Amino acid sequence: MIKKESTHISTEELMRQNDIAQRIKANNDSEYNNTGKIKYARIITYGCQQNNSDSEKLKGILKSMGYSYTDDNQKADVILFNTCCVRENAELKLYGNIGALKNLKASKPGMVIGVCGCMMQQKHAVDMIKRKYKHVDLIFGTHNIYKFPELFEKALHEKYTLIDIMDSDGVIVENLPIERDEKHKAWITIMYGCNNFCSYCIVPYVRGRERSRNPEDIIDELSKLSYDGCKEVMLLGQNVNSYGKDLDINFDFADLLYKVNEIKGIERIRFMTSHPKDISDKLITAMKECGKVCEHLHLPFQAGSNKILKSMNRVYSKEEYLEKIAKVKKAIPGIALTTDIIVGFPGETDEDFEETLDVVRKVEFDQAFTFIYSKREGTPAAKLTNQISEERKHINFDKLIEVQNKISREINEGYKNNVYEVLVDGPSKTNKDIMTGRTRTGKIVNFKGDKVKIGDLVYVKITDIFSWSLNGDLIENKNNQS
Repeated sequence: MIKKESTHISTEELMRQNDIAQRIKANNDSEYNNTGKIKYARIITYGCQQNNSDSEKLKGILKSMGYSYTDDNQKADVILFNTCCVRENAELKLYGNIGALKNLKASKPGMVIGVCGCMMQQKHAVDMIKRKYKHVDLIFGTHNIYKFPELFEKALHEKYTLIDIMDSDGVIVENLPIERDEKHKAWITIMYGCNNFCSYCIVPYVRGRERSRNPEDIIDELSKLSYDGCKEVMLLGQNVNSYGKDLDINFDFADLLYKVNEIKGIERIRFMTSHPKDISDKLITAMKECGKVCEHLHLPFQAGSNKILKSMNRVYSKEEYLEKIAKVKKAIPGIALTTDIIVGFPGETDEDFEETLDVVRKVEFDQAFTFIYSKREGTPAAKLTNQISEERKHINFDKLIEVQNKISREINEGYKNNVYEVLVDGPSKTNKDIMTGRTRTGKIVNFKGDKVKIGDLVYVKITDIFSWSLNGDLIENKNNQS
């Protein structure tokens, strides 16, 4: 089941996979001519933006194989689950959703169900699916998405679950087809893997070691996106701040920001995730000097206690984190700051938790993504004996939410009666007469705009404040000056 793979995938191998994809497409076209029935695929994605980016590649491959996309399980001929293993609830939800497809699979001969992504790099998860969910046809991991046409073709003819997991430090594959969810915004992976080995995190074990894409390949991809009308890009990596350290050239993440800032047509640049230990003065200067880099920084601190930070293997102190935040605020006044926080890490006392609240109050984050610690099999933290009771975790979690919600509301109040640039994402999901978009600082803004289109940059005056969104009046459309 476990295979070794080199870090570079040859052009010849990609051509071979494309030939297989075209063979599958020819078969689908033949079936369509006989029955008039279009083939549909669905991908259900859990977890981070990196998983969403991977799913866009899988959609692109499926499209090259002759599949259209659907969000309806009943309509789908192929259903793929792209999994996450960072949080326990995502794992439990996956098992429930796979189990719910058993009867549907029995009623649709030829239907293919596949499971891929981070969870599938863990032996216990693969064993669970093999044992309990025998209606799954295909299992593969994070490193061999490029092989999907070959794996899919084999799964069509296999009687039992086909499993293909690569035990690898990771590969970089360029030029895979991508079917993006949005035209005006795009996720761009600039690096893969992680070298940090935080004691609670499984990512380095399932995503491999850090490896950076060549800057020329990134710039080429972004230039093509700009030509196609993309306005905003999100540069992705488990730790974008360490981009370039593995390259043979003297080129880091700050240098990349300067290069991306020069691309005509790209109006906004975002990035995540950043590790506090690697955010440098050079990077802060680049964020300040690059006009297209949005005034928003996501910088997880996870815990405020130095004792807990050491146990987490975060390699910085509370004081160092606050010092870097102060530098960022001084360089970029008004920047929006967001973070990740874990509550209830093994050994966390009430005094340790108060240190976390102290950081929240001092930094004044616009938003915090808060998580209750849960054991992840295969991580050092799972072996710690001083686990916190669920009752204590939830008491502290609720206290943290209360403190942060108050801060978020107060920050949003400062937006009232001011005018901000908003990139339009489209109609609101709850009211088609209302358009929605985001400011450069990442705030959701709802407004009326009859002649506004997805991808327009508009100016909106904020009139109403809510905890997680803002309402406003359209002042000007930069695209048509309406």
